[in-house]
Formats: sequence, structure tokens, C-alpha cells
Amino acid sequence: MDLSEYTEALRRELTNITRFAGEDVSRAAEMLSESLDSSVRLALLDVLSAAADEITARLEGAIIDVRLSGTEPEFVVTIEHEDQEDSEPGPPDGTDDAGQARITLRIPEGLKARVESAAAANGTSVNAWLVRAITRALDSPGGRSQKPRPTIGKRYTGFARS
Repeated sequence: MDLSEYTEALRRELTNITRFAGEDVSRAAEMLSESLDSSVRLALLDVLSAAADEITARLEGAIIDVRLSGTEPEFVVTIEHEDQEDSEPGPPDGTDDAGQARITLRIPEGLKARVESAAAANGTSVNAWLVRAITRALDSPGGRSQKPRPTIGKRYTGFARS
């Protein structure tokens, strides 16, 4: 989606508003509209993201994301198929899927490729593979969700210098 059309329309509107003003006001409006270009683009991206989130919340089985392709946004629609939903693990405590949350994860390209390969080899979606990997990591020894061991007295850890 090319945002230039919308930013240019705003620039024209600002010029039209100031056309009966003096030369100084018209020039100031022109300079202001040029400097506002990046702020207007950012505001439009926020609007598009909010709209995508609202539409996603109302759709069942579809996720709409706004991603930047260079400097322009594009919509990406992901439709969850019945077989994907069946292969993905439910929440570990047996609750229904209504309590699920969505996050954005930024990882290096090389790691992303490894995750995709591992998920494909396992016959699951990347999301299902990540959920299982996170669950295993947290439930393994040393994971944060593991119940703390009872301790006797106080324990101090660290190192000392002499």
C-alpha cells in the first residue's frame, strides 16, 4: 500500500487552506507539510495496525498483520486451517484456547530458518513448534516455571576477591 497518495492529499489540503493567506503563511505551511511527512506516515501505520488488530479480533481462524516492505506497509493474512489447530498443543493446564496471547518475536534470519526446518521436520507449524519448545524449556530443570526447591537456612552465591 502506497502511503504517498495519502500524505500528498494532506499536503494539498494544507496548501488549499492557506491559499488566501499571505506569502509567509503559505511558505510556512509548505515547510510544515514537508517536515510532517514522516510523522503522518507513522500515524497512518498506527491506524493500519489498530485496524488489523480489530479485524483479527472479530475473525475466527484468521490473523491480519501489517508489515513494512521497505517503507510501505502491506497486509499479511494468515488463515489457520483445521489441521493446524489440531496439531498445535493446547495450554498446558488444560484451559481452553480463549486465554491465548499473541506476541511479536524478532529473531535473526539464520535462527528463523532453523526453527522453520525443525518445525517442518516435526510436521508442525512454526507456532506449534515454538509453543512446545518454550514449554519444554520452562518445564525442564533450571526453567523458570519449575517449583522452587525448599531451602534450609540462607544461601549466598557469587564470588569473592582477595
